Amino acid sequence: MRGGRRLFPLLLLALLPGLCHGREPAPGAVTCGSVLKLLNTRHSVRLHSHEVKYGSGSGQQSVTGVEASDDANSYWRIRGKSDSSCQRGTPVKCGQAIRLTHVNTGKNLHTHHFPSPLSNNQEVSAFGDDGEGDDLDFWIVQCSGTYWEREDAVRFRHVGTEVFLSITGEQYGHPIRGQREVHGMSAANHHNYWKAMEGVFIKPSLDPAKHDEL
Repeated sequence: MRGGRRLFPLLLLALLPGLCHGREPAPGAVTCGSVLKLLNTRHSVRLHSHEVKYGSGSGQQSVTGVEASDDANSYWRIRGKSDSSCQRGTPVKCGQAIRLTHVNTGKNLHTHHFPSPLSNNQEVSAFGDDGEGDDLDFWIVQCSGTYWEREDAVRFRHVGTEVFLSITGEQYGHPIRGQREVHGMSAANHHNYWKAMEGVFIKPSLDPAKHDEL
């Protein structure tokens, strides 16, 4: 019995790294404050915005999908519902609500009950000033693990209207010829999977005071 008692603490110590492993963020976790491009895996276009307003619906800044991988208007910053809820370097959890702020114009990815101009789904726009908009800027990251991993395809479900950020292939003409319509769809399907691509990623850390850029 005495020998067994001595072995038990040693076995526990050997198992602890494995027991704690699920709580640690993986090196490839997407983190708050990171700036990235998002690729729609079905249609191979990146989420994009620009200073072109919709000619119908809300009249807000349009959001589209573009094939080019080097377009500077396709960068989005990962933010929380509030700055304190998503501190720089903190891994984004599956099920967490975030904001996606367009880097070049400072507007947030947004949707509301307006019809999209081409498919008549729900319009997705860019809204707000200097990163501040309203409660319709919040999206829940839907993924299968604990954290949003860079190699995973994820969905973004809108908090206020419950639609999924989607592309189904409709293309615009002038002045944004060839760009795809981005819209909200009520059904979860292969049109609403997105993957993190090019960008500046903050190294994941459970301690937001300790972080670096990859």
